[in-house]
Amino acid sequence: MNEPVANVGGAAGNVEYRIAHLREHLAAGELAELGVQVEVRAGSVVITGTVPSAHCRDSLLRTARQSLEGIPLHDDIVVAETARPDHAEDLS
Repeated sequence: MNEPVANVGGAAGNVEYRIAHLREHLAAGELAELGVQVEVRAGSVVITGTVPSAHCRDSLLRTARQSLEGIPLHDDIVVAETARPDHAEDLS
């Protein structure tokens, strides 16, 4: 599903290398977000997936922006909040 990256801010190899480096960083780093996808779509890099908290999302996006500086970046990161509900659910 990856598209050619020739139109994404520079040489294709450089972009592919930076994306691969980001993927490795996310998988091996403190975030360890293996369920996050990073791919090229329509001339930009798109990051999708689910993370456990807003803090993780912010950290992931900060890392992605640093790693892919100068490349258009879009994200669709969902936060799966696991906090306990603050009230009982009303079942009728």
